[in-house]
Amino acid sequence: MKVIKKRLDDLKHPEKNVRIHSEQQIRELKRSLEKFGQTRALVVDENNVILIGNGLYEAMVSLGYQEASVYVKTELSENDKKKLMIADNKTYALGIDNLDTLNEFLEELQGDLDIPGYDEEILQQMVADADEVTEKISEYGALDESEIQKIKEANEKREQKAAAAEISDNNSENSSENPNTSDNQSSERQNTTETEPEITETRKFVICPNCGEKIWL
Repeated sequence: MKVIKKRLDDLKHPEKNVRIHSEQQIRELKRSLEKFGQTRALVVDENNVILIGNGLYEAMVSLGYQEASVYVKTELSENDKKKLMIADNKTYALGIDNLDTLNEFLEELQGDLDIPGYDEEILQQMVADADEVTEKISEYGALDESEIQKIKEANEKREQKAAAAEISDNNSENSSENPNTSDNQSSERQNTTETEPEITETRKFVICPNCGEKIWL
């Protein structure tokens, strides 16, 4: 099937079309034509009825095009023509944007975001948001060594105070119940020994993204 040139005056819309073309879509198709020219051929039958590309045809007529590149499909039955019109619109609609690649392309365009089909202000906002997220991630946890050491020392002091307070509470309870027995003293030491690992086990920490060290909370 070869691409040939046909005059737009010779082409016709089908009596019924499964796709309704909004003013916005026609406007964006015109932007694309002005920027890139016709990049997709229309598909017509043996009677020059447009099977694929009715919206593009309208945009070309609106811009004053005299002719268009077309494929001519002559072997289709009336049912196959309807199926082709349905399939072309549906299969195109099934695709979705790969947002990771889209964002990557937008960044590589470096602000040149006049892209048919998209609002330029929205694209600029997408790029700005992506830059802000990247900056926040890169700055997160950015501490120098002195700040890290101060955090460690403060956490250690806090842990020592908490451990001492808990041991003191245990001693007071045991002394009030059996103040003069060696069993209580032994139990007291045991409680102290058991308390310390529990404190250690329940400690929380984060990994510093700069130095890789644990920062105890």
